[in-house]
Amino acid sequence: MQKNPLADRMRPKSFEEFFGQEKIVGEGKILKSAILGDKIPSMIFWGPPGSGKTTLAHIIAQKTGSEFVALSAINSGVKDLRREIERAEDFSKIGKCMILFIDEIHRFNKSQQDFLLPYVERGVIIFIGATTENPSFEVNNALLSRCRVFVLNKLETGDLKKIIMRAVKNKECGLGSDGVKIGEKEIKFLAEMSDGDARVALSVLEFAASINKIITKQTIEDALQKTVMYDKNGEEHYNLISALHKSMRGSDADAALYYLARMVAGGEDPLYIARRLIRFASEDIGIANSNALSQAVATYQAVHFIGYPECSVNLAQAVVYMAKSKKSNKLYTAYNAAQKDIESFGALPVPLHLRNVETKLIKDLDYGKGYKYSPEFDYAEDQEYLPDKLKGKKYLDF
Repeated sequence: MQKNPLADRMRPKSFEEFFGQEKIVGEGKILKSAILGDKIPSMIFWGPPGSGKTTLAHIIAQKTGSEFVALSAINSGVKDLRREIERAEDFSKIGKCMILFIDEIHRFNKSQQDFLLPYVERGVIIFIGATTENPSFEVNNALLSRCRVFVLNKLETGDLKKIIMRAVKNKECGLGSDGVKIGEKEIKFLAEMSDGDARVALSVLEFAASINKIITKQTIEDALQKTVMYDKNGEEHYNLISALHKSMRGSDADAALYYLARMVAGGEDPLYIARRLIRFASEDIGIANSNALSQAVATYQAVHFIGYPECSVNLAQAVVYMAKSKKSNKLYTAYNAAQKDIESFGALPVPLHLRNVETKLIKDLDYGKGYKYSPEFDYAEDQEYLPDKLKGKKYLDF
């Protein structure tokens, strides 16, 4: 009978087997204490592939006295959520709680996320989500505000070495009974090449062992090339999108094309790339070239219509356009400055002459009084638009 992948077989079931993420699950840290004390809040694990998000959920499943249910947003929908919610409501009637873990929560659309909200609010379920995407952008604000967000970082080389050694020595689930031999230098090399991703490290290790029981650096290189080629999660998601963004910002179209090709080869969601281009068009180009936003939105539509592999050339066209375009962050910094004033001064009252006049009562309160209708003036009328505390404030220098 075919075995499950090594990465699945070696998934830790306790903190003693879990390596890395000391900042959130080290001794005395709040998350570890909550898990060990079975006092789990609704929360979201955010981090790159292979950093331990799903593993932490499995540890919670082992430690909790609550009913634990795991779903993936890739192959689940509202029908599945409704089924589990109905079960959760039955559990609540007998004083028992359900922990509902949803992997890849960013793949749920707004309506699917909204469906969860009232049950999280009422405590029918304790919700745990895992995502590789920034939850500020991919999780509804209402749901996000009711969750603690724990950020997981890429695993350190030392952590990956421990994970690899555990897999090599373990006779029950790992390679310990297969006669696999690997030296310290080779383990370090594999850990470094896995770039913080435990899943990649174990997948490469397993493939290398299938090539040769005595694993050399060359064996690892061969296995790494073949494994990463077919594993879209093996790409360094955050570093690549950062490099693409900064290459476009620096007007290096060649570098931008290279990083785009890396992301496409790694199987990155093309709509994710297109969304980042839309953001770039306003943040880094802005008023220097207002057509950039139209180009980015058109690219998103093209990608949505035709998908891979044809849409790669649409993405390439947009990336080169963004790189070659003039740049300006004046719009971005001006908006941030306005936002900062809101944080500093709160909701300042709108000047009376700018307020909406709908009834006689509010008209008698001088709403709209003295307003100057701009089209009736040949030049800019002498009229203040900002609240009194911000009178004369300039966010834009032109």
